[in-house]
Amino acid sequence: MLGGIGLALFAGGLLSLATIGAHPGTVDIVWRMALCGAGFGLFMAPNNRAILSSAPRQRSGSAGGMLSTARLTGQMLGTALVALVFGVAPGHGPTIALYVAAAFAAAAAVVSTLRIAAPHLNASV
Repeated sequence: MLGGIGLALFAGGLLSLATIGAHPGTVDIVWRMALCGAGFGLFMAPNNRAILSSAPRQRSGSAGGMLSTARLTGQMLGTALVALVFGVAPGHGPTIALYVAAAFAAAAAVVSTLRIAAPHLNASV
């Protein structure tokens, strides 16, 4: 639940950054960035815990490695997507990139929240 709330806050922060004016003041930027940071922080800790605790204890090292690999892959793909947006729309690249990031965060918030509502299947393999 906390992860979904965090992602929703993160999406809201990104959306507020995308709609910021052309000449924002320091406070305008700081509260939007703080909202993004708080949302991301609320998502990351429970998400990491859920992933690492779902693996058997003897495979916790492998789970940590997979988590790091997934994180770095996401960062790489996100960077490539931002570069693509900047190249396609150089005049509006930052705004479009923030809208796209907000859409991904909002979609992830929905998926995270729906995961809680879905029945948990406990497969023993």
